[in-house]
Amino acid sequence: MPLHKHEPKDHRDAVVAVRPQFLEPGEEIPRFRLPASGLTSESAYQVVHDELLLDGVARLNLATFVTTWMEPAAEKLMAECASKNMIDKDEYPQTAELEKRCCAMIAHMWHASDSEHPTGCSTTGSSEACMLGGLALKWRWRQRRQQAGLPGDKPNLVTGSNVQVCWEKFCRYWDVEHRQVPVGPDVTHLTAESALARCDENTIGVVAILGSTYDGVYEPVADIARALDGLAAADGPDIPIHVDAASGGFVAPFCDEDLEWDFRVPRVQSINASGHKYGLVYPGVGWIIWRDHEALPQDLVFDVEYLGGHMPTFALNFSRPGAQVVAQYFMFLRLGREGYRRIQEACCETASWIAAQVDSMEQFDLVSRDPGIPVVAFKMVGDRGYTVYDVSETLRARGWLVPAYPMPPDMQDISVLRVVVRNGLSRDLAGILVDDLKQAVERLERRGGTPAASPEDSRAGFHH
Repeated sequence: MPLHKHEPKDHRDAVVAVRPQFLEPGEEIPRFRLPASGLTSESAYQVVHDELLLDGVARLNLATFVTTWMEPAAEKLMAECASKNMIDKDEYPQTAELEKRCCAMIAHMWHASDSEHPTGCSTTGSSEACMLGGLALKWRWRQRRQQAGLPGDKPNLVTGSNVQVCWEKFCRYWDVEHRQVPVGPDVTHLTAESALARCDENTIGVVAILGSTYDGVYEPVADIARALDGLAAADGPDIPIHVDAASGGFVAPFCDEDLEWDFRVPRVQSINASGHKYGLVYPGVGWIIWRDHEALPQDLVFDVEYLGGHMPTFALNFSRPGAQVVAQYFMFLRLGREGYRRIQEACCETASWIAAQVDSMEQFDLVSRDPGIPVVAFKMVGDRGYTVYDVSETLRARGWLVPAYPMPPDMQDISVLRVVVRNGLSRDLAGILVDDLKQAVERLERRGGTPAASPEDSRAGFHH
C-alpha cells in the first residue's frame, strides 16, 4: 500500500463539506481527526458515497489485471462470508475445506503429481504468494549448503528486469542478492541463455514469469529448465525454478494447453497465481502450490493452537476474510474448465482484434506482438509533438483508464500504452475504445499536441 504523508498543518484542521441535511446546525466533520460525535449510518454512507464518485469507473480501468465484475450470486456469497476469519479453521472448518478443494483443483490444473493431497495455500494475492515461494527457495538452498558444509550467507535470485516489484521487495526484505537480467527491445523477457549466465552455486532459484505485466509475454520456462538441467549435468549447481504465473496461471491451462510451463517441467518447484486476476475473483486472493511436500521446508510451517484446534500455517498475513476463497470455489463450480476456456479465449480474441486495429494506425507500433496473456502494449512512432502520456490523459475524458509507462530498465527510454483485456471488455466496448483512441490522436494532432509529459509528472501510472 502507498505511504501517506501528513498534510501541512493548516490542512489537518480542514473539515469535510457535508450537505446541510446530514448535519445538525453548527456541526462540523473534521477531515483528518475523529469527529466528536458520529453521524447516522445513512448520513455516513452518503458522505462516503459522494466522495467516492470521484474514483474512476472500475470496468473502464484497462490498467489493472484485477477482476472488476462478478455475478450477483458471487457477491451475495462474499457478503455472507465477509465476517469469517480465514485463519480460524477450527471455527470455520467448511471454509477451510473449500480452500483445500481449490488448492486441489489448481494443483490438478497445473499437473501436480499428487493433486489430491496438494501442498499449497491461499494468500491475499500473488505478491504474498511470491514471498512464500521465495522463502521456500532460500530455505532449501541454505539447507543444502549446510549439509554440504558450505557457507549459506550470500544467496542470490535470478530474474528478468521485467519482474513485478514484489520480487525486489522479497530480495530486500530477506537479504537476497537480486540478479536482474537486462531486457531490451529485441527480447523483452528472460531467456535461457541470459538466466544461465547469472547462475552460480549461491543461486537459490530462477524466477520465470508466465505473463509479464509490461507486455504480456510468457517467458520460456521449458527452455530455461533445459539450460539448468545441462548446468546440473555438468557438475554445476542444481537450481530450481519458481514460476510467477500471477496472470498466466489461469490463462495458459485453457488457451495454451500444450505449453509446458507447470509441474510437467520437473525443475519447477513452485507456482503462484492471482485468483483475483484471471481467476475471476474480486481483489484479495492468490494461490501458491509446491510440487510436493519436500519442496516446502517444514521449518517454515508454524503450528497454531490458540484458535481452538491444531492448525499448521504458512503465510505472511494472518487474519483475513474467507469471502474471496469462497468466491474462488464458486467460480470453479460456476464455470468449470469449459467456462474458463470460453472466457479466456474470448479475452485473447478481443486483445488480438484491438492489437490489429492499433497496428493499422500510423501513430503506433505494437510492442506486444506475441503476448501470452490478453494484453496489448504499443508505443508512439516518431516524434509527433505529443507522447503516450498525452494520449492516456486524453482518453480519460471518455472515462478510459489506459496507463502509460516506461518499459523495464535498459529499455526505459521507450514508453508505452497498455490495454489489459479482462472478462467484461466485450468486442462492443473494445470497438468504442479503438474509436476513442483514434479520436484522441486526431484531437492531439489537430491542436499540435501538448508539451511532452514525463513519467514523473504524468497522472497516468503503471498499475499491476
